[in-house]
Amino acid sequence: MTPYNNETEAADALKEVTAKLQKEIGKVIIGQKNVIESVLTSVFSNGHSLLVGVPGLAKTLLIKTISEALDMSFNRIQFTPDLMPSDITGSEILDENRQFRFVKGPLFANIVLADEINRTPPKTQAALLEAMQEKNVTVGGYNHSLPHPFFVLATQNPIEQEGTYPLPEAQLDRFMFNIVLDYPTMAEEIDVVRSTTGDYIPKVDKVLSGTQIVAFQNLVRKVPVANNVLEYAVTLVSKTRPGRELATKDVNHYLNYGAGPRASQYLILAAKCHALMFGKYSPDIEDVRSVAILVLRHRIVLNYKAEAEGISEEQIISKLL
Repeated sequence: MTPYNNETEAADALKEVTAKLQKEIGKVIIGQKNVIESVLTSVFSNGHSLLVGVPGLAKTLLIKTISEALDMSFNRIQFTPDLMPSDITGSEILDENRQFRFVKGPLFANIVLADEINRTPPKTQAALLEAMQEKNVTVGGYNHSLPHPFFVLATQNPIEQEGTYPLPEAQLDRFMFNIVLDYPTMAEEIDVVRSTTGDYIPKVDKVLSGTQIVAFQNLVRKVPVANNVLEYAVTLVSKTRPGRELATKDVNHYLNYGAGPRASQYLILAAKCHALMFGKYSPDIEDVRSVAILVLRHRIVLNYKAEAEGISEEQIISKLL
């Protein structure tokens, strides 16, 4: 149950809560405003996020700081080549009464940081895929429900390819957003160095509980969407599919595969949340455009022509927009 008198009041509260969260996270994370906003959008939309960036851009620290601002359980899993599915899901053990007992793995938390997710083999990636999609894990033929709410916030290093296992498209599709972190500006980096080389350790206060997040997630789903916005989102996704009626010349020339229906669903959900976070009660086309690259960049597959000519996913999506 929401403590607010009506949905308009709850929508206003979501905007206020977003500002508070950004302020608390900003005590530790300097800059990266768009990244923080994107992760919070995925949290309020009940989606998972993949953060991609070179080492040292505070991907792990960002997720840990967000978990500190949210009053929920948090586990960090360091993915390595020798990690087995049971290492993350848990396993059955024989107790002192000679009965099998399930011991929960680190996946059983509200927020799971999957650090360097592409360093683990496909078998372990598949176990995580089930957890992300079904919100439960299967061990020994039995289903075990994960806590609610449940988010996977994963990190990936794009430059170290040795000893990595690229995430399959089916796994990538489970992530609502693919968030790319860039280098800080000169001014931001000076602030980072100043704040991290002194003796001051900032304290992040708890802002939201799991129950409140679930209430906001339910609120996001209730947000009305105009037909023209819905049609814009679905048309945009349809344009990414080579060989189809709406495909553009660039899409047919540079893409092997386009985005599936889940992209359309996430575009609308994210646009709804984006609208609420900025004080609007219903999303418009600009809200869809604001989240389009985050939703689509990991759902379209470039062909060899695009790679040969140095064409990126972002360039294709920008042209479609």
